[in-house]
Amino acid sequence: MKRIAIIGTGMGSNSITQEAMSKAAGAALVIGPERLLDVYARMGKNVFAEYRAEKIAAYIAKCDAADVAILVSGDVGFYSGARRLLEALCEYEVELIPGVSSLSYFFARLGVPWQDVRPISLHGRHAGVVDCVRRNRRTFCLTGNDTKAIYKKLADAGYGGLPVTSGENLGGADERITKTTAKEAAAKTTAALTVLLIENDKADPRIRTGIPDEEFLRGDAPMTKSEARAVALGKLGLYPGDICYDIGAGTGSVTVEMALCAHEGRVYAIERNEAALALALENCRRFHIGNVERVYGEAPGAFRSLPRPDAAFIGGSGGYAKGIIRALLEKNPHVRIVATAVALESIGALPRAFEENGVAHIEIVQLGVARAKAAGTLHMLLANNPVFIISGGGHAQ
Repeated sequence: MKRIAIIGTGMGSNSITQEAMSKAAGAALVIGPERLLDVYARMGKNVFAEYRAEKIAAYIAKCDAADVAILVSGDVGFYSGARRLLEALCEYEVELIPGVSSLSYFFARLGVPWQDVRPISLHGRHAGVVDCVRRNRRTFCLTGNDTKAIYKKLADAGYGGLPVTSGENLGGADERITKTTAKEAAAKTTAALTVLLIENDKADPRIRTGIPDEEFLRGDAPMTKSEARAVALGKLGLYPGDICYDIGAGTGSVTVEMALCAHEGRVYAIERNEAALALALENCRRFHIGNVERVYGEAPGAFRSLPRPDAAFIGGSGGYAKGIIRALLEKNPHVRIVATAVALESIGALPRAFEENGVAHIEIVQLGVARAKAAGTLHMLLANNPVFIISGGGHAQ
């Protein structure tokens, strides 16, 4: 059987380990990106320039070499191509040779430890950089040649003033490490191979529900009150990676709390009133939320181009509750749906809309809240309007 070694080459010739160099030098065939093959080509080794796992597997299947070395940059266990290679080469005996990762190299150059750092990669993948920064004091980011977009996301979320350290072309002759802020860095051009350290001394990892109403900008848009929000989010039971719809987003109070719960997912704030939608986004900025997309339009038509939802909150249906729920179930038969009703007409219409669409596990809760207010030396209870919370869908528990 062919023997294959997937080798982490570190940051270049100056940081490759002796084990990695020896394993590659002893192989009959060396495969990897062209920039990693030069030294082995000069040694007279048989080389093949390729980085795509499927192409590499196809080439190995038809070649005669018994010992093959596949080179990947950095370390085989840190956002490298090794994972896909292991899947593509599952029929062979494969050995992993570790290398120096960009993370360990970068922090060694900075002269600081990194055990408390949250690492993420934006190289060919979605990752919520803003939401990682909000939740972590230090975030390390593989940029995937997209640094300007990262800086813009940080600035849009109110993080333009955070300190950022960039490392360009690590391990190369043109290596450059720069300390600045996200706002200042947005105007500069960086190398394709760039990593970032983003520091946030006011990081807040809490998942908050029932946030006090006064923390939100109000405007003229309707708002789901704190206690109703807490119950609604509890009924939704969100997971970190969920895709969520906030239908009739209003001020965005539910949008914000959804985004805090589904911090690895995505929230779509759907609103037909432009002023309300602008207010919702301003509240997202106020809470440093980066995983919200605004959708201007009327439900359910606005769902057409959106991804499959895991959960949906209906704060306002405009009289189209039955059609909205039907459209949600068409996109995902197991979507979890929570709706609130205050008006007498809605209190009757929403449960019927759930039932007529065959929503499973329907539950109706009436929430009555009274808050104490000082009256001289005494306190009086002032009642809020009663709210009906209708929930259903999802999988049986």
